[in-house]
Amino acid sequence: MPIDLLEGVEIPLFASYISAGFPSPADDYLEDRIELGEYLVQNPTSTFMMKVKGNSMRDANIHEGDLLVIDKSLKPRDGLPVVCFLDGEFTVKTFRKIKDKVFLEPANPAYPRIEITEEMDMRVWGVIVWILHKPVMR
Repeated sequence: MPIDLLEGVEIPLFASYISAGFPSPADDYLEDRIELGEYLVQNPTSTFMMKVKGNSMRDANIHEGDLLVIDKSLKPRDGLPVVCFLDGEFTVKTFRKIKDKVFLEPANPAYPRIEITEEMDMRVWGVIVWILHKPVMR
């Protein structure tokens, strides 16, 4: 999904933070407008979006249908969520480096951790910098 779709999209930014307690009506004023693309994208030429399919990362709050903002310029580090191209398919997992071994770890106990071996064709496409999803309506 092209990032330039976010270009020029401005939304109101209120000056106060949202309290988990009782909000103050005195804080109810508009501070500025925020350009959504600038807020979500630090490196426009190396950032892209993908839509999630499946539930292997549900415990990391990444769900089917979510939009991921992915930055290809960032290096994967232990514990970061990444998008990889693994044996012909894209996958979203947590990047793990333990000693000299690399693993792709799901955030759902129903899925196995994948140890990356030399026989596998695996490339990290980028680090996930934002997860966009709608709130759960009950």
